[in-house]
Amino acid sequence: MSRIWRTVLLGLRSLRLHLLRSSLTVIGIMFGVSSVIAMLSVGEGASVEAQAQLKALGSTNIILQSIKPTQNQGGGDGNQRSLVYGLKYNDAEMIRSTLPGVRVTVGARDYPKELQFETRLLQGVVRGTLPWFPKVAHLKMLDGRFFSPVHEKYHSNVCVLTPELARKLFLYKRPIGKMLKIGLEPFTVIGVIESKTGVKKEGREKTRTNVNMLYVPLSASRVYFGEEIVTRQSGSFSRERVELHEIQVQVDDTPSVMPVAASIRQILKHNHREKDYEVIVPLELLKAQERTKRVFKIVLAAIAGISLVVGGIGIMNIMLASVTERTREIGIRRALGAQKRHIVLQFLVETVVLSSLGGLMGIALGLAVPWLVTFFAEMKTVVRPQFVILSYGISALVGLVFGIYPATRAAALDPIEALRHE
Repeated sequence: MSRIWRTVLLGLRSLRLHLLRSSLTVIGIMFGVSSVIAMLSVGEGASVEAQAQLKALGSTNIILQSIKPTQNQGGGDGNQRSLVYGLKYNDAEMIRSTLPGVRVTVGARDYPKELQFETRLLQGVVRGTLPWFPKVAHLKMLDGRFFSPVHEKYHSNVCVLTPELARKLFLYKRPIGKMLKIGLEPFTVIGVIESKTGVKKEGREKTRTNVNMLYVPLSASRVYFGEEIVTRQSGSFSRERVELHEIQVQVDDTPSVMPVAASIRQILKHNHREKDYEVIVPLELLKAQERTKRVFKIVLAAIAGISLVVGGIGIMNIMLASVTERTREIGIRRALGAQKRHIVLQFLVETVVLSSLGGLMGIALGLAVPWLVTFFAEMKTVVRPQFVILSYGISALVGLVFGIYPATRAAALDPIEALRHE
């Protein structure tokens, strides 16, 4: 053991004698390890955030949305035609009454309206929906309460705000119980609900997400805002007739989601001459996201692994140069009785120390980079313990593998030829 310990000390002393060269090698390994941790953490953060958004929509939910056609459909009043498209009340009723496994359906209509409280004015989106919308959409009440079936039955002029809209309209005042105007109609605020989560698919936003959104009973929206949506802008005027902009369908259990979604597509295909709707199944998006996550992590790990391989090649290069420089030293050690395994151990100690030290420094840097990305870029990052273990294990393995050849080459030198080396 004492002989082995002396061999280890000899290897460390050799590294200290070539401090600059050793430091540069350590830095190469450090950046390789840190890149593995940082890349995997950023990729994991993006994946976790996307999956959280999908799960927030509910794995047992199916979302139907109206799509505005490129050409006007339907009749008009002669001078100004109304654009007629989208989901119907009949669609929601057929889905609810004919498909087994459907627990509940929730329809929604959106109206662009001017919102006013005291002297503050802003443009927002009013969504008429049903009382059980928060449960189906998995949204929590932050203050107050959502409207009830009684409000829906008597089309009460009550509303529920998102927190962003509440801050803009009421500033630091508590909005519950206060009255605001939606267009020209007064509505009483009874609650604040968290914002709806949007989901991206193929680079396009697939759910309506609007921080300036408030919710009113669906019956009240029909009474106070009518069946047509009239939009007036500078130099333009448009009229649309959309019965429902969105229908959320909640299914009894996860295995029933795909069959129910296929049946819904058939019903809508039968009821609509044009494809003025879209069916979004969060469970499908979640599975696709999981596949993308695996591919993404493999690609990032491969890119970061290349950095470690480059660092390992640097270790081999340094150790081969060291063997050439220390040929006479190796010959003297062999002449004094050192065996081949002692020479191999000496050089392996040097490579393992370089790779291990670089790995430890890389872990520190790799943990700091995700924190900096989150702090400055406001991107979610997730550092898993396995990322740290994997990167450090690879760095130690790289040092061992790339150090074996220089070590065996040094041990294979003929002592007599080594002593003659100048």
